[in-house]
Amino acid sequence: MMTILTEIIESLQAGDSPVKTVCTGAFWTAVVSKYGGLSSTYRDMDPQHDDNPKFVEDAGNLHEKSALELARYALSDHTVAASIGMAAINSLIDVDESKCSNLNAAEIVMGKGAGKNVAVVGHFPFIPKLRESAKRVWVIEKKPRPGDRPAEEAAEILPQCDVVCLTSSAFINHTIEDLLPLCGNSFVVLTGPTSPLTPILFDHGVDVICGARITNPERVVQYITQGACFRQMKFAGVKLLSLAK
Repeated sequence: MMTILTEIIESLQAGDSPVKTVCTGAFWTAVVSKYGGLSSTYRDMDPQHDDNPKFVEDAGNLHEKSALELARYALSDHTVAASIGMAAINSLIDVDESKCSNLNAAEIVMGKGAGKNVAVVGHFPFIPKLRESAKRVWVIEKKPRPGDRPAEEAAEILPQCDVVCLTSSAFINHTIEDLLPLCGNSFVVLTGPTSPLTPILFDHGVDVICGARITNPERVVQYITQGACFRQMKFAGVKLLSLAK
């Protein structure tokens, strides 16, 4: 069965490109090929010291692969490898910026969610402000903080919602296939620099994709290697883009 990820990867077959740079930092991963692609660095607690340790296959030689070869890493159960794969996917997507806006996810979710039931999968800084305008807000997390609901309750919560905001890290941990069917007729916003800015997602229930494109690869890689968070890095050469259905 073709998953959303395999469908996206298949769509990139004709536009493969040599890899120029692969950089995995504490918080972010970048792959520079045709374009500069970003992803969260999603790391298991300590995969190299587990009973069955996991390693990124061919680490040290990834820059010798093509971007499409790296894109297939997105299918891996090893979350660091999958992070590299998502950055590679984003480095290959041809984004028609004339169809994009610079609205951010917070503006979209608060606008659509005013007076309505809203679920946010993942932690975002705009949640306290969203609670002021929405009728009800659920925050769903794999690692819940106080007040959050555990990921296991998504099947109960999401069908009740008018608006759902999904973290694009759901591509890395492979929960996106489970989450989207639960959203029903909700207005769905996918957000985070990991988000693939491809219209393919509109066929799977996403209404707006809020992602990013690297505009200054050398500077961004420098920031990533020095442990920068996204708030620091976005001023180094990252453009935020939103693509609506």
